[in-house]
Amino acid sequence: MCFSAGGIVGAGWLFAALFASQIAGPAALVSWLIGGAAVMLLALIYAELGGMYPVAAGTIRFPLYAFGGLLGFAGGWFAFLATVTAAPLEVEAALIYANNYAHTFCLDQACTKGLTPTGYLLAAVAMLVFAAINVMGVKWLSQTNKWIVFLKLAIPALAVIVLLATSFHPGNFSTSGGFMPFGWKGVLSALTGGGVIFSYLGFQTAVNFGAESRNPRRDIPFAVIGSMVIAFVLYVGLQVAFTAALSPASLAKGWRLIAFTGSGGPFAGLATALGLGWLAFLLYADSVISPGAVALIALGGNPRLTFALARSRYLPRFLGSLSGRGVPLNAIILAFVCGLLVFLPFPGWQRLAQFLLAAGVMTYALAPLALGALRLQEPDRTRPYRLPGAIALAPTGFIVANEIILITGWAIVWKLMVAILIGFALLAISALASGPKRRRSLDWISAIWLWPYLIGITVLSYWSSFNAAKPESLPMVAIKGPIGVLPFGWDLVAMAVFSLAIYVLAVRMRLSAARVQELVGETASEAEPIPTRP
Repeated sequence: MCFSAGGIVGAGWLFAALFASQIAGPAALVSWLIGGAAVMLLALIYAELGGMYPVAAGTIRFPLYAFGGLLGFAGGWFAFLATVTAAPLEVEAALIYANNYAHTFCLDQACTKGLTPTGYLLAAVAMLVFAAINVMGVKWLSQTNKWIVFLKLAIPALAVIVLLATSFHPGNFSTSGGFMPFGWKGVLSALTGGGVIFSYLGFQTAVNFGAESRNPRRDIPFAVIGSMVIAFVLYVGLQVAFTAALSPASLAKGWRLIAFTGSGGPFAGLATALGLGWLAFLLYADSVISPGAVALIALGGNPRLTFALARSRYLPRFLGSLSGRGVPLNAIILAFVCGLLVFLPFPGWQRLAQFLLAAGVMTYALAPLALGALRLQEPDRTRPYRLPGAIALAPTGFIVANEIILITGWAIVWKLMVAILIGFALLAISALASGPKRRRSLDWISAIWLWPYLIGITVLSYWSSFNAAKPESLPMVAIKGPIGVLPFGWDLVAMAVFSLAIYVLAVRMRLSAARVQELVGETASEAEPIPTRP
């Protein structure tokens, strides 16, 4: 649970309350409720799947079991795109916040021009330390992580209590245009543009580490559900405290124009304005600790995805080996090297954060499909947690994930589709370079629905009313994009109908039960206890 909670609560909470308020006003609270409910639904689906199949990197194994080789690679590629950038992005975020004190890590205050040589050196050292902790094994990682997680959850929780007790203005929830000044479109736009969904990402970390727990069938569902409950309560409390603590004078010009200076975030700004210097100090400290802890976990999660891809014969064999401590050493080294490359000073660092969000949600979208198919393929498999009403909730979860992608905007979606095409090109090259014995079956027939799905997502995003404009200070870039042929509301309906049609088609094209058992058997050994040294 500490792994997943630590993966969820990172840099997002520091700014999301402000950005969501700028987009939705006081109704940002509704955005957090909707976002929490949406991601919780996906988490519950993962909880059943994780308990059924407690294997390393289960997030990419579930579509493999349900639909075969091509979907296994697709899920793995989506997840790889999201996780390989997570650690370096969070490390750089921590350096941006730390630059408030040292002023030597970034070329400018907001770090839009990149890191200084000192900043790059410190980032590389941080990545090396995180990699070393992961190499020591999951026990070392869990012991290190749980104290960090306790600290970074305690500080924002303390901020909620102190702000509510010190400055509470109930009129803020109805001033400057009322509770919902920008309507339902503002509420929904805040899910992505305000960083709400971005802040909830990370619950699947327990699934990726699940094979290394003592009792995976029990521990994975408990960790996934428990971490989401913690995050939900914390984020709702933070939004209420932020809205109520604002000075009414700061809202005189409307919600769009509320702002705070410095990289420490709005909560530190509120604490300073209220004369709570000690709380501001703790919040500035947590603005370094929270991203750093997420980077630590991400640098452990990505190698387990790489390990799973190698074991499934998508990547070279050496990436699927374990060290004497039972960790994927070669995959950890690859994640470390890729992380260093992400630090290169090329334009578009902020765009990579958008990729992380879009690719992560695309990964989540495959889980409801897998659950719907596997309920029919393996109805008798032991399920420590069984999702009630899955016959309705699984397609609902698929619709929810696709609606989030739609709301993200065309400027993000077209880049994601290009990245997906690059992944399929790499798969083709790998297949051509592999020998017949290592080349795996891609189960083309059961994956035939994937192509209309990707094309439909692209077209509907292009036609939708949502744009990708986001506040510049969010770790995402502001770009305008979609044509807007479909008016607001109708684009959501169109995506829901399209998603339901794809869900029905995909479940109908699922693998046979015999083929599922064959694929599960290939990875059964990974659920065995990890070798330990005396």
